[in-house]
Amino acid sequence: MTGQNDLERQIEQLQRCELPSAVEIKILCARARDLLVEDANVQRVDLPVIVCGDIHGQFYDLKELLKVTGRVPDKNYLFLGDYVDRGHFSLETFLLLLALKVRYPDRIALIRGNHECRQITQVYGFYDECIRKFGSSDIWQCCSDVFDYLSLAAIIGDSVFCVHGGLSPAIHYLDQIRVLDRKQEVPHDGPMCDLLWSDPEDQVGWGVSPRGAGYLFGSDVVEIFNRANGLDIICRAHQLVMEGYKWHFDKSVLTVWSAPNYCYRCGNVAAVVELDEFLSRQFIIFDAVSKENRSLPVKKPLAEYFL
Repeated sequence: MTGQNDLERQIEQLQRCELPSAVEIKILCARARDLLVEDANVQRVDLPVIVCGDIHGQFYDLKELLKVTGRVPDKNYLFLGDYVDRGHFSLETFLLLLALKVRYPDRIALIRGNHECRQITQVYGFYDECIRKFGSSDIWQCCSDVFDYLSLAAIIGDSVFCVHGGLSPAIHYLDQIRVLDRKQEVPHDGPMCDLLWSDPEDQVGWGVSPRGAGYLFGSDVVEIFNRANGLDIICRAHQLVMEGYKWHFDKSVLTVWSAPNYCYRCGNVAAVVELDEFLSRQFIIFDAVSKENRSLPVKKPLAEYFL
């Protein structure tokens, strides 16, 4: 009971955009790893469920998402990765989702995005944020270790395949994803990398990705993959969509983007998709929280660096 009470307190604290101590964060990360290690590479997610795209450290917009859609544990949620980088509050964002996952493991599913990666987070902000807020790389390392345990994909109702990026020329069947060794840093190439980095494109077959990782894949690739695996839809994130969501290839691929006014300057709206028990879809669109209702990032007090 003490552990649950601690979790409840930490969730309330994080919802105020206040960080727990370094010791508490390390304990939370350890509990999360013990839980996530039991998840399959392709997680089964129960209906009904709300599917969410990139968050990118936009903590106050994550709170808005939960406000307009419901809350954990009243609703089931699947987040498609990219919790960190670019936004001001990557640490608070990731830790809140992690605490909710540990507290309500059957109500929230978290899969890995291409930014849940040591190399990427050292370039796009998360590493620097951890240094700024805690004075060392210890907390960044703890979170990075958790990244290695996140699932690579999810399946909803046997017919909706969910992944952060897209498909891989090395993967023809879901069973090939199930046997990958995911507990590692994201490789620079290969099937695990492709799942996190690839994008749909109006073309035939496979193409070279301008991202420098993963592939571009056409509608014919999707049709073959979906037919081979009994799927109707591939639901993914990874790409900014100004309208919050976008259909590709005659509604066989759906991109969902959940970071409104991305990087605090793009002017886009955000969306999530809610699937009911019959797989009927409802899109929920929301705007960024106004400047008046969000705080600027602050450093942790020096004394707390050593807790």
